Amino acid sequence: MQDHLINNGLPALFLLSFLASTLLPLGSEWLLVILIIHGRSVESVVTVATIGNYLGACTTYLIGLWGSQFLITKILRIDEKNMARAHTLYGKYGCWSLLLSWLPVVGDPLCLVGGIFKVRFFRYSVLVFSGKLARYIAVALLTSMSLH
Repeated sequence: MQDHLINNGLPALFLLSFLASTLLPLGSEWLLVILIIHGRSVESVVTVATIGNYLGACTTYLIGLWGSQFLITKILRIDEKNMARAHTLYGKYGCWSLLLSWLPVVGDPLCLVGGIFKVRFFRYSVLVFSGKLARYIAVALLTSMSLH
């Protein structure tokens, strides 16, 4: 099993990173660490994990963007007055929270809210990609430093 995982590690890392950035409760850091320990280049695993995680976050963003009316009215049951207040507050400060999209538990809902509040996709992409890249770089560096 270990050989299979190492030989197919980058596609597996991409898939796991993608799924971990949707609303599924998964983590991908463990596979990134295993691949580095087994000699995969830090640059390749960080790149693959970041792109997979970013694309998963974009999927969550699109769910928020396209399903916002359903989510707001049927699932969250937020009235128009509270929604307008939340939109104003999010417009002032909220989009910067997307830098924290890498955090467990709250990161995926932040991406969903970014879609619900229709954050411009370029801004969304820069903030989310930056946060996710920084997280994977930190994990990879800590792993590499522990090996030496």
